[in-house]
Formats: sequence, C-alpha cells, structure tokens
Amino acid sequence: MCPGCATKDYCQLVPGLLPVLLPQGCHSLPAIMLRRLLLSVVLVTVLGTRCSLQYPSDMCNWKGSGLTHESHRKDVEQVYLRCSEGSVEWLYPTGALIVNLRPNTLTAAYKHLTVCIKPLRDSQGANIYLEKTGELKLLVRDGDNSPPRVHCFCLDQGGLFIEATPQQDISRKMTGFQYELISQRTLSDLHTVTDPCRPCTDTEVLLAVCISDFVVRGSITAVTNDVEQQESIIKVAVNKLYRQKNKIFTPNKESGGWEGHIRTPLECGVKAGMGEFLFTGRMHFGDPRLGCAPRYRDFQRIYQEAKDKGLNPCEISTD
Repeated sequence: MCPGCATKDYCQLVPGLLPVLLPQGCHSLPAIMLRRLLLSVVLVTVLGTRCSLQYPSDMCNWKGSGLTHESHRKDVEQVYLRCSEGSVEWLYPTGALIVNLRPNTLTAAYKHLTVCIKPLRDSQGANIYLEKTGELKLLVRDGDNSPPRVHCFCLDQGGLFIEATPQQDISRKMTGFQYELISQRTLSDLHTVTDPCRPCTDTEVLLAVCISDFVVRGSITAVTNDVEQQESIIKVAVNKLYRQKNKIFTPNKESGGWEGHIRTPLECGVKAGMGEFLFTGRMHFGDPRLGCAPRYRDFQRIYQEAKDKGLNPCEISTD
C-alpha cells in the first residue's frame, strides 16, 4: 500500500493543511460545509497521490466490513473495481467508501461510459452519493423501503461516495448494490437502459439486431404488470430464435414451440395483441430487458432498404 492511499480520521487527514483551512478546529464550520470541504481534501489527497496500484483482471466484486475500523475513527476506504459488471457489499458500514469503477481495458473513451447501479433489496446503513469535486448528489437514501430502482449516470459526472449513517446498533446492517458499465457507443444498450419507451430509429433497429443479447421473431401472448417493481413482464411466443444469451427462451413441451419472458418499464404501456414483432434487448442486472421491438414487416423494410444501399451492419435471415 503506497503512502496516501489509505486515509485517516477526517480531522487528521493532512495535519499540515487542516489548521490553515480550519484555524479554530474541526467544529468551527457548519456540518454540511465541513463535510464538503473535508471530502474535497480527502479526494485531492487520495486521488492526487501517484500510487502504483495493481488491478487484477477479475476484480469485479468487493465485500468488506466496517468492523475492521476502530469505533472512534471515520475512515474513508478506497475500493477499486475493473469489470463491466459486479457488486459491492459493505457489512456493518462505518465511515465511508469511495468506489472507483473502471472497465477491463482502459482507453481514452472510458470517461464516456454510462454507469448503472441497482441497490440490493436489503441494503441499509448508508447513503449512496454521486460525487464530483466535493459536491454530493444523493442517489440512494438509507431507509428507503421502496423497491430497488436502477440509477444511471455518465462516468465523467463523478464517482460513488458511500457514507455510513449514524447507527445505535450496526448489527445485521449491509449496504450493497450491483453495477454495470455500458458503452455509450452501443445505441441499443443506451436505449434499453436510459430511454426504453422511445421508438427506435432505423439505425438503432439495425444495430440492435447485430449486438443485442437476444434477437427473436415472435408475438406477445400475455402481459403481466408488476406494480411494486413498476415493470411489465411480456410473455413471448417465439417463431424464430436468432440469438440469445443465457436461457431466456426455452421449449414449451405442450405447444412444441419456444417461449420466454422479457421485462420493460410499466410506463411503456405494453399490451398483448395481434401481430408479429422482432424482439431485441440485453441482459440488465440478470434480467432480459426489452430494447428495440419493431413490427416484423417494418423490420423487413428497414433491413432491405439498408441492404440495397450496402449499409446493413450485419446479415440476418428475413424469410
């Protein structure tokens, strides 16, 4: 561990600097101003230090415990993760965490990634913030008992700062979330995650066919609305399976065909009805999420026009 990577107590982080900033001591400023000032000092101290850190290629998940901290200290611990998806679990949270997320391969485009986090169902004991240059934006409030909601932001908008809330009894407390890093160049990914109800453009449809986690031709046989999760669960009867990741669609022994379920926000208002569609989408936190879903006859037209112009990004059967 290089010097400066592990921070000390809030009031002992940089002894030579804090007396200048706070000549009357740590309690001479309002709490919120003090916290922002100290957070800025923490980040400058930690991120400004030239550290030689090793990042294992499989460093996707982190699990730690606040019990490793002394009870009277308010440590700020650094967590480094370099995967496209994974999870963070913080048992008995005390002090704070700074979670640094990066892709497997660092390139100049990494700052243009979209980060999505989804709190674990039983997460409690800390607030989760988006932090940039000492400014905090609350993403997940401790004690929020509503169903876990996905929060997305661009990586250049800041990082994750997790601060434990004061607890009389920290036993059985656990703050945790899943995360995913999504390339903004992947139009179908961004459509699925950030704007799922908007109809896809022709370009998005063609790209979705090439890069989606699943592509099937079929019809909607039923829609079940999950009000608690604010989602609709679409039951799809498959006429042709082009591609799928994991076992989203499986054979139905009774009908002899294939079928499966896809999720989409309740606000999109999907209903069962007549017609054949081309369903595309991606896996998002373990669930298949609907992306572009044009009527199949519209897809045939879009694909043929692009093929005639030599603009189709990949080949697919349209029989």
